[in-house]
Amino acid sequence: MKSMWKSMLLAGAAWSAVTGAAVAQEATDTQVDEVVVTARRREEALKDVPVAVSAFSGEKLETSGAADITDLQRTVPSLTLQVARGSNSTLISFIRGVGQQDPLWGFDPGVGLYVDDVYIARPQGAVLDIFDVSRIEVLRGPQGTLYGRNTIGGAIKYVTSHIGGEPELKVRGSLGSYGQRDLIVSGEMPLTDMVSVSGAVAKYDRDGYGSNKLTGAEHYNKDVLAARGSIEFQPTDSLFFRFSADFVRDDSNPRHGHRELAPSPSNVYDTFAGAGDNNSVESRGVSFLGEWNISDSVTLKSISAYRAGETDGVIDFDNTASPTLDIPARYRDHQFTQEFQLLLEGEKWNGVAGLFYLNATASGAFDTVLGLANLTIATAGEVNTRSYAAFADFSYDFTDQFSVSVGGRLTRDVKDGSVYRQNFTGIRSPLFGNTAAVPGLLRTNPALYAGKELDWKEFTPRISASYKLTPDLTAYASWGKGFKSGGFDMRGDFVSYPGTVDGYDPEFVSTTELGLKGSLFGNRMTFATAIFDSSYEDQQITTQYPSGLSVASVVDNVGSSSIKGWEFEGAARLFDGFTANLMLSYIDASFDTYVAFIPGTGFVDVSNARDFQNTPDWSGSGGFTYVHDLGDRGTLTFTPTASYRGDSQMFEVANPVLDQSAYWLYDASLVWSSAEGQYKVGLHGKNLGDEAYRVGGYNFPGALFGNSIIGYYGPPRTVTLTFDARF
Repeated sequence: MKSMWKSMLLAGAAWSAVTGAAVAQEATDTQVDEVVVTARRREEALKDVPVAVSAFSGEKLETSGAADITDLQRTVPSLTLQVARGSNSTLISFIRGVGQQDPLWGFDPGVGLYVDDVYIARPQGAVLDIFDVSRIEVLRGPQGTLYGRNTIGGAIKYVTSHIGGEPELKVRGSLGSYGQRDLIVSGEMPLTDMVSVSGAVAKYDRDGYGSNKLTGAEHYNKDVLAARGSIEFQPTDSLFFRFSADFVRDDSNPRHGHRELAPSPSNVYDTFAGAGDNNSVESRGVSFLGEWNISDSVTLKSISAYRAGETDGVIDFDNTASPTLDIPARYRDHQFTQEFQLLLEGEKWNGVAGLFYLNATASGAFDTVLGLANLTIATAGEVNTRSYAAFADFSYDFTDQFSVSVGGRLTRDVKDGSVYRQNFTGIRSPLFGNTAAVPGLLRTNPALYAGKELDWKEFTPRISASYKLTPDLTAYASWGKGFKSGGFDMRGDFVSYPGTVDGYDPEFVSTTELGLKGSLFGNRMTFATAIFDSSYEDQQITTQYPSGLSVASVVDNVGSSSIKGWEFEGAARLFDGFTANLMLSYIDASFDTYVAFIPGTGFVDVSNARDFQNTPDWSGSGGFTYVHDLGDRGTLTFTPTASYRGDSQMFEVANPVLDQSAYWLYDASLVWSSAEGQYKVGLHGKNLGDEAYRVGGYNFPGALFGNSIIGYYGPPRTVTLTFDARF
């Protein structure tokens, strides 16, 4: 193990030595652009923050041709960020092996998503497109002493643009492969000295990467309408208010996936699915921010928000014309959050203290249609969550070089819910329109949940110390603990597993981290590197398996695991106009115990036969940005990137048909900007090697289920031409 850590540190040191020698030989004083983040609820230079965080400006994301936040997986260490299997806009996220693959209603995510400090509780509609964005920050490791909701894996902050002081109109159009045609219009305007407004509307359209060979419909297409608007009111220098609203509607066709076993179409984006082509996802929200600068050292903030969403769709698991294994489904959710923050700053100290409240309801229904048995299993349920928390985090500078931060969070989560599950003879149940279906065995009675309430209280601390080796170089050490509450399995089958009505317990992650970050050679090279060691306890794992004429589900607190790793990010301005970038990450994740429920056997430790899902050991990316000055004719920016992702499993049990082997992706962008920055024209190529790689899958072998093993694939090679105009 010691040799492994030594090799990792030497790899980062080697890159620093090579690029350092190059920048040291140059006489120019060109610097790497400094990035400012609010990871600790205050503005700080990225290189000075003693936290593992990556940040990307909106301009950088647009220049690279990033379409949505899943593009961050290519360049952020230890990150899995993908479109969920069987969906177009549901988000799957893992950081350092901790996350949530199952997007069913009622499950809490392991990675928190925030839009302008508003916590997004559900993954549906969370694949956010890149528009009207100021920057995106990705924090790795347990969070909760600074952020509204406690999350054990990390946090992704999507920060939209604030309104400037001058009227502005921006138009961005895109034309590309597979009939891509996008249009984004945004603008802002001060109405008075105190009131300003802004708005953005985006329409995304694209033909499918493939087609439904049975119905002729597009498959993997895009049909999305999104909008945001804000009103800012600043009556005095010390008072600021912002009201925001957003809306997203996704009418893209359902993604049925690709059947991996015969009969299978040759194109991985094609399907033979006969379950239908109707799909709709809608998400909307409003928020209100109030900020009062009581003095130069005290600021009080209030963030109130309400969000709601609906999803109606279908997944054809067997990918054939027959309803061998079809899943029509609908989800509904809404949430209210209220957060108060008190930000304090003194000569040698600063910090934040806050209160957080969440009241959320998530519900849904789906049919499991087993056509070969003329059987449908109807499932429906609801879970209500109330979360109360008090948190604080304070830093003190003992000297100009040495600082210590101490934080803690006290959380109380309360949940209640119910599950209904019943057999019906016929294709689809009354829940999805078949009123003639004959009711049969009641597998889970909602009455079993009467009076059941899950209630947890946890204190999760965090401590860190940082030391400035030089004014531009910071070393830090931290330890923190995260907590994610338990809940009820919304697929719970009382007949197969009676214990499902008792729910499942919380899980915990404790992480120790050592890091070094900063800049060298007069800020011409910046880097951040860290090693971490996480202890994962009472890990929640969802397992679905055939059970007679049924598909049963169990959510187990399987036991414990150990996750160790190393991360490195660096950028160096090798010479005027030329910047090189490198990212490397390594994760060694293994189960110490994995006590799973095995039908017919009971609970068994199977840790020797299980591995982490969505967690490759090695990942990395490298590239450069070259900016050529054309004088009065503007600038030309060329950005090629290569990214690597190691072998990974779709589930804890290895499956050679579904598991994804290591692969490379190659991207490149060429952008011309006018001298005044008013116009931009870009040519963006993604996956130029046309690599076919899986991002998800389902595994239901067996004759009754039609040997339904299906995979979902990332986008193929695409080329997009963009035009930006600013007025």
